[in-house]
Formats: sequence, C-alpha cells, structure tokens
Amino acid sequence: MTESLHESLSYGTPLPLPPSTLLPSSHPTVTRTLTRLTRSALLSLALDWLSDVNQPLTAPYLLPQNDIESNDIFPPASSLDQLRVLYNGLERRMGTKKDVLDRILEGDWRFGISLYALAMADMQFLNTHPSSQKWQAWEISLSSSSSPVEQSFESRVPRFHPPTFLRNMQLEILPDIKVHFNIDRSDKLPLLILRVLVLESPYSTSFSLMHNVVRFSNSSRVFYIAFPDYSPYVFISSTNTLSVDSLLSKKKVGSSRYLRELVLEAIPKAYSKPGERYSIQRTMLSARSLEALVEHRGNGRTNAASGIWSSYAETNGLEAKRDNPLNSSLTTSYFQGCYGFTTKETSGTTRKVAKLTTSNIKRKSESNDFKLSLAQKRFGGSAIPTDGKGINRLFVKIVDPFSRTSINTVHFNYHQTTRLPEKPHERNSIRKKSLTHLKNQRNQTKGLEQAQTESWRPEISISFSGSHVIAGIRELVECGIIDGALMPGWMTGEQGISEGIIRNGRIYNLEMNFKSLK
Repeated sequence: MTESLHESLSYGTPLPLPPSTLLPSSHPTVTRTLTRLTRSALLSLALDWLSDVNQPLTAPYLLPQNDIESNDIFPPASSLDQLRVLYNGLERRMGTKKDVLDRILEGDWRFGISLYALAMADMQFLNTHPSSQKWQAWEISLSSSSSPVEQSFESRVPRFHPPTFLRNMQLEILPDIKVHFNIDRSDKLPLLILRVLVLESPYSTSFSLMHNVVRFSNSSRVFYIAFPDYSPYVFISSTNTLSVDSLLSKKKVGSSRYLRELVLEAIPKAYSKPGERYSIQRTMLSARSLEALVEHRGNGRTNAASGIWSSYAETNGLEAKRDNPLNSSLTTSYFQGCYGFTTKETSGTTRKVAKLTTSNIKRKSESNDFKLSLAQKRFGGSAIPTDGKGINRLFVKIVDPFSRTSINTVHFNYHQTTRLPEKPHERNSIRKKSLTHLKNQRNQTKGLEQAQTESWRPEISISFSGSHVIAGIRELVECGIIDGALMPGWMTGEQGISEGIIRNGRIYNLEMNFKSLK
C-alpha cells in the first residue's frame, strides 16, 4: 500500500483535499494530535472509527485468521467485531495511554490515518477541552451594494446550507491553496463547528502531504468556524491577542495568518447570492468559552440583552416563568430577593433579632445585605462563577479628555494696604497703576478660563484577566471594593463586549479611528 503512494502521480488541481487522504502513522501531525487526548478519549475515538458509518474513511488494518503472523507485537484482527470487543475491554481494564496509542499507531491503523479520522480526533479534543481555543465573534451583515430591500430579521440572518456553503467556499479559494473541511454538530450547544485545514500546495495527494511535513505540522494551519443556529454571527478561533498592535501587524505572504486570511475572505462570498451580498465585520466580543459566545451572540441574543436585562430575553426554563419582568403580578419574594424590600412580618422579626445582637454586627449585616442587593440589581442572575459562560479577558482603552490641573492661578494679597498720597500728581500715578493692575487681572482671568477649557488625553488602558472576569467584578461589588452604583454598564456584561474604547461613558469598537471620537 505504501508503494502505491510513492508511485502515484501528483498534479495540480483546484479540488480540496479528499477526506480519505492518508497520513502515515509516524507523521508528526498524527502523533501530536493523538497524544493530546486522554486514555478514555482515545478509546472512545477508536470505537468511533470502528463504527459501520465511518468505515469508508476510517477502516482499520484487518487480515484473515489464516494470514495472521505469530511474531507480530500487535496481531491484526480478522473482523470489526473482534476489534470492538478488544477496545471495549481496554476501557474496563487498567492501563496507560501509551499502550492504547501504540496499539492504534503500530497495530490496527499501522498504514496511516485519514484526514477525516484526524479531524475526528481534533473534534474529540475540542469537546473534552472547551477552553483550548480563543474564539472571536464576527457579524454577517448585508453590504451596502445589495439590492434595496426591506431588512427584516429574516434578511439579516443569511441562509446556511452546509453542502452549498462548503462548495461556494472552495470556489472562492485560490487553486494553489488546499483545504480540508470537516463539519460536525456540537453535542451541548446549538451550533455547527467547521474544522478547516489550510495547506499551501497545488497538489491534493498523500505523497504531497508526506513531503510537506514542515508546513503541514504547523498547528496554526488548523482553525475552526462555529455557526450558531439562526444567528447573524459566526465564531472563528483565533490565536491573536486583544491588543491594537496585533490588529495592525502585517501578515507575511505564505504564513499561516496569511492563509487563514484568504480563507476568511471567502466566508461572506460563500453566503452571498445574486442581489444579496454579505460582508463580515469583527465585533468586540471574544472568549475562550463557546457557551459565553452563544449566550451573547447566539439565537435571539442579537440585541445585547445581557446582565440584568437578560431576564427580558429568557424564553424557556424556570427563570423565564418565575422572573418574567413583563408579569404585572410579581410575588413578594421576587422583590425581597432583588430589591431588598421587606414586609411587616419580616421587619418585625428583624427588630426582635436585632435586640439580641450588638450595634456593630447589625451595621455590618445591613451593609453586607445592601452590597448583595446592589450586586443583584446590577448583574441579575448572570455572572455566576460556575455558569461556564465566562469571558477570560476584558480590555478597554479610555480616551476621555481630562482638564489640566497644573495652571497658575491668580493670588490676591488682601493684607496689602495702599496709602493714598496727598499730592495730585502722586494720585494720578497711583490711578494709572490701578488701571494697569485691573487690566492684567482681566487678562489672567481670561487666560485661566481658556486654560480650563483646554484638555489633554492620556493613554489609559484597563485590562481584567481571569477565568470569569464579570463574575470576579460581581464579587468585588459584593465585597464593597467596587461601587456598584457608579460602575459603568460595560463592567456588568450588559453589552456583551470584551474590548473597546471608552468615550464620554460610551464604548466603541476598538478598530475605530481615534479622530472620529474626539
């Protein structure tokens, strides 16, 4: 089988990489991809490869019972059922991950792993390690060159048909770039995840992949695109930081970032159709959790209803039935929990308990209750440390003007007295000096007013980092470190952003021109 790979003819073609293309089991990409998985994940992946549905692309090495060599370290099985029993038994037995990995690479799949099987391994790692990728939300919108039609919500959300979309993507990609697409449905979230492998080569054979180890082994040439259900957004995995320098850095031709850029430019073109052209625009939200992106940019969350306003967007679940803000007959417990209101019975009980405690403890308890109530008013039911919807970094740049404080003010000496002279010529000279002094005072006052109107714009950047930044800010409000009453809305997660520019209390896109904000 290996001889046929070396003897095959390689020629340039605009077609994508076939999913049945084999990579040798000793290829660095195969070894690195499978080594990242745990032992249980490897066994689950092997059982998926052995399913009847995946046999055309993930078939193992099988031999009849009579042809099995006795000196083989891992004797090949004679049927799929025999291998399934073997790997099910490995799940119940104790062992190391290296034993399972050697069995896969040197035994049952010794002649190579297909690109489809490799994509399944990457998706297995993504499911077991959901925070391994950093995702950026991009908005798909109708371009200005489209036909003037009434933009309803249906027209804002482009129609997504996976086979048609992938075919259009391939038509827009240059013929000297080879890609491999693999789309799969998420088990936990309402979205489709597309794995894209980019390779700068005009050939689409196993022979070309084997002799292109240096370029193919670069992990940055694999990225993911998530398509939430019925939403005008896409989530693209990225390795860039949230700084402005990374957005303005030049991409070298032939590098992984350059190849990714070429593929990303094909996304709005694949959505477009005659008379309806779409464009893609970067938003101000990025996170390592897909669940956080679905929470802020998923189906029905296109109006930035986050934070305390998230109760208006709840459509199912217990919270939507109990804490519906449109319900006119709210229970008393709702106001007690959210706004700190108490009834007569509860207030009387509080007075009885307060008699048994000291005044210091009472004041401390009232202060803690006020802080918790204030945090509940600003954050609502969001920003819980264990909700899995955390933003790992919040970066803002403040460009608000500040008044200059280092201005020389006019000092008056009220203790100084002037003796009026008795002679007329002395009186005239004093009168001239007084007029000159008043004129100087007016000029100084006018200059002071002009200086006060002038402003300066220092470069101030604030960055919050952590596993769940908004939940951490909520805890600081509950502890009284941050004033929850004066805190801006972008710190509560209301607008669903992770980066931006602050100007006059409002937050703008980080890529906007600073001159337009002045």
